[in-house]
Amino acid sequence: MNSYMVIGLILAVIILILAKGLPVQALKFVSQGMVKILIGALVLFFINVFGANFGLHIPINLFTTAISGFLGVSGVAALFAIHFILLP
Repeated sequence: MNSYMVIGLILAVIILILAKGLPVQALKFVSQGMVKILIGALVLFFINVFGANFGLHIPINLFTTAISGFLGVSGVAALFAIHFILLP
């Protein structure tokens, strides 16, 4: 796919959304999920920055950010446990 096709497809989707309209509840659900994933990525970034002194590194990808974003402190604790127990 060249860049013009991708841009055209994105514009077509935006125009379709504006013309048809999406339910507010669906948009709210998607936006809350995106915010949680962003917060999870920031938390993992700061954990990696401060955990480097202790040999702790948790990769930042969609799976780990979703776990830390949606599950919160317990998700981060689970990622720590996986890092220390399963990945020696």
